[in-house]
Amino acid sequence: MKAKKQSNIVNWDDHLDRKYGKKGTPNREKYAEEFEAFKIGVLIQEARKKQNLTQEELASKIGTTKNYISRIENDASDIRLTTLIRIIRVGLGGQLTLKFSV
Repeated sequence: MKAKKQSNIVNWDDHLDRKYGKKGTPNREKYAEEFEAFKIGVLIQEARKKQNLTQEELASKIGTTKNYISRIENDASDIRLTTLIRIIRVGLGGQLTLKFSV
């Protein structure tokens, strides 16, 4: 008779609970904030690549540097809302829609 293999699979929320604490705790909230910033960078990068723009071309369109675009895309720099809007509207020809819940 074969022994049952124990699964090491954990759902994502349980993983986050163990690593950062339950929702509402300071560590978990810090993680959530940093993850949102990371997602913004990824979304900008994906949109830029979809339009076949280099970081340098996007930077030129909005009057900033390639280095700054790189830092945003790699979550190494905070981004001001006005800059985010300029990247999306002017640089990528898109529209920013914000949603929040309380």
